[in-house]
Amino acid sequence: MTMAPESEARPVPEGYVRLTIDGIEVEAPKGELLIRTAERMGITIPRFCDHPLLDPAGACRQCLVEVEMGGRPMPKPQASCTMTVADGMVVKTQRTSPVADKAQQGVMELLLINHPLDCPICDKGGECPLQNQALKHGRADSRFHDTKRTFAKPVPISSQVLLDRERCVLCQRCTRFSKQIAGDPFIELLERGALQQIGIGEQQPFQSYFSGNTIQICPVGALTSAAYRFRSRPFDLVSTPGQCEHCASGCEIRNDWRRGKVMRRLAADDPEVNEEWICDKGRFAFRYATAADRITRPLVRENGQLREASWTEALQVAAKGLTEARDAGGVGVLPGGRLTVEDAYSYSKFARIALRTNDIDFRARAHSDEELQFLGSTVVGTTPGTGVTYRELESAPAVLCVAFEPEEESPIVFLRLRKAARKGKTKVFHLGQWVSPGVEKTTVITHNGGPVRTGELVPCTPGGEAAALRSLPPEVEESLQQQGAVLVVGERAAEVPGLYSEILRAAQRTGARVAWIPRRAGERGALEAGALPTLLPGGRPVADAAARAELEQAWGAPLPAAVGRDLTGILAAAASGALSGLVVGGVDPNDLPDPALAEQALRSADFVVSLELRPSAVTEHADVVLPIAPSVEKSGSYLNWEGRRREFRTTIEGTGALPDCRVLDTLAVEMDADLFTQTPAAAAAELDRIGPNTGAGLPAPDVPASTAPVPGPEQAVLATWRQLLDNGSMQAEEPSLAGTARSAVAVISPRTAQRIELGHAQRVEVRTARGAIVLPVQLAEMPDDVVWLPSDSGTSQVHRALGVGHGALVDIAATSPMTPAASNGHGTTHLSTGGEHDPNRGTARRRSALVDP
Repeated sequence: MTMAPESEARPVPEGYVRLTIDGIEVEAPKGELLIRTAERMGITIPRFCDHPLLDPAGACRQCLVEVEMGGRPMPKPQASCTMTVADGMVVKTQRTSPVADKAQQGVMELLLINHPLDCPICDKGGECPLQNQALKHGRADSRFHDTKRTFAKPVPISSQVLLDRERCVLCQRCTRFSKQIAGDPFIELLERGALQQIGIGEQQPFQSYFSGNTIQICPVGALTSAAYRFRSRPFDLVSTPGQCEHCASGCEIRNDWRRGKVMRRLAADDPEVNEEWICDKGRFAFRYATAADRITRPLVRENGQLREASWTEALQVAAKGLTEARDAGGVGVLPGGRLTVEDAYSYSKFARIALRTNDIDFRARAHSDEELQFLGSTVVGTTPGTGVTYRELESAPAVLCVAFEPEEESPIVFLRLRKAARKGKTKVFHLGQWVSPGVEKTTVITHNGGPVRTGELVPCTPGGEAAALRSLPPEVEESLQQQGAVLVVGERAAEVPGLYSEILRAAQRTGARVAWIPRRAGERGALEAGALPTLLPGGRPVADAAARAELEQAWGAPLPAAVGRDLTGILAAAASGALSGLVVGGVDPNDLPDPALAEQALRSADFVVSLELRPSAVTEHADVVLPIAPSVEKSGSYLNWEGRRREFRTTIEGTGALPDCRVLDTLAVEMDADLFTQTPAAAAAELDRIGPNTGAGLPAPDVPASTAPVPGPEQAVLATWRQLLDNGSMQAEEPSLAGTARSAVAVISPRTAQRIELGHAQRVEVRTARGAIVLPVQLAEMPDDVVWLPSDSGTSQVHRALGVGHGALVDIAATSPMTPAASNGHGTTHLSTGGEHDPNRGTARRRSALVDP
């Protein structure tokens, strides 16, 4: 009796095939690439063009293997990065096949014909796949001895990416990333044959928020960073895992440092969050920590001037001043939205224990009482296990973004939405004003066969988002009713009365899940830490006596019972003299809805303590300035928008810089209060022991939907949001990064331009009683009588110049053409207060594609 081999007797699981690689039988999912199957078996096949997150290209041919199908060998070796597994396939890699080994050696020899011998000075030297694979899979001698081809170098692809063309092996990783992942196809293969090279289109510089990823995935030293080029070698650096501190995406990063200074940042591999990508802000904006004006010693005001003081003196002066202010009219606490979870918890506890107040609010931006209810009823306490995650966004049948510009406010969310749209599984809708670059790249996907529409913009007038959400187009409404659909809402919703309430009504109506995505990295953690006037740590309502009693037992101290003031209430009370003191944690008044009110509050307060890294408008009014550590000089954690804990350890040790939690703990001791937050670990452990609220939370908001304002003859409705790269203080010392910022322009519809009689080369002036902003014009399809301005880019500082925000009525008019010298290419700002203004601060010096009527 003939027995069948065990492999034939054992059935192949459904959806799998059985093949043999290097004599080892393996089962693999149908459609899997050969190179991936080999990787899972621990067999490394050399490659350059292959990347697990990019579509196959077969461009470099380094991964050639010998393949047999049905017992017959294929006539020549095949690229394992483009061939999928098949049942009965027999594959031999370079480990077992002399044919495959010879083919790989030949390809390597071909790649090195014109490759320069500049490894000793190349930035990639020491971590170069070409270098490593040439030693392992290349020949010792070359048959080619002609003069190597040379090019002028480097070519500036952008202000921060430089190209050495002779090093390029034409793997197309950079062009595929730009087209497929980022959706910014400005970098392309030019010419043909032996002249083929990477370049950019004429008058189209590589303007992308994700260009730094092309540097990291380049398998040779062809693409280099302008900021890092020739600064260090990989073997000189110490690498420390870290977390990005810029936005709520929660990206895993790697800090490479030398001699107490971070030299570069790279994206780390985290499939659940940022995969292998980070935005350019997270990659390049880290030099603020070593800026020349960084505050390293405490400052105490004496005779109207700040002077350096010892920590002992500064803390004693601060404690005395805050105690007197607390006992007089009270002290308000503004911690800001950039803190770690541990530092935010310390502010929350410091306010309740040392200052005996609930006047604390981390929302250094537009905010509302409705938002407080939304956060306390819907967001606080959610985790990846109970809320929406990146994977659920990617697998959702439909996503509607409301008051949220993903590319500008959370770049990794944007990449996931674009990835989902590219796969054709997700329809991405945006409720907004105009088809911004980010909206276009998530709703229109360009394939080789042409553009494919995968979503759409639902246009509405600013301030009318709630009404528009209540009467969505049928296609959008039906899409949101599918299982797994998601409603994404951004922090800008706080400027539209009734929008948070309408979000919850829409979720109840359609069954869609709700995700709140703030802009700053520390906001989600500050919410859990109770840095709000209505919430205690763990989401416990301040007004709930049982919740207060639970926390009083944990802290061993009585808590104030009255619900506190929000940020605007704190500032208004300080400005009027009702509050005597302020504790401010790195808040920039320009970020606030009314910077003038903030400055009045700082001037009027009897005593101001500022915890900050670099001088700001708060420093000018502070009585005591306490320097704190940047993220690379302390440990801690952030909570990203999912509620996922993102822990990191100290990168640069021994600087003497103190985290906020340590400073506040010591300050509290001087005020005869104990916080027990001497270290981030101690603060985190205590917050974990307290745990989440087990009782009732805040009630959900139920505010009627507002309608958009109706502009008069010379008016328009203002739409505004911040761009990723703008005047932010954490982008200091980064001129190369500023070079890829989007230009500050005013966006209006053609009919609006016609109504204000906008002529060729004219600019638009947007004015309120506070002041005016003058910018170049870009025309777009958007609701008429609407004007969009970037909130804080170049001279477009909306809150400071105009004193209003999204959804406000503004005056609009065409202005006379301005000379480049007068405008500096970025427009002008006129302030009725007559204050000094630097029109060049934080702006990009590059060409912009503007549309003139």
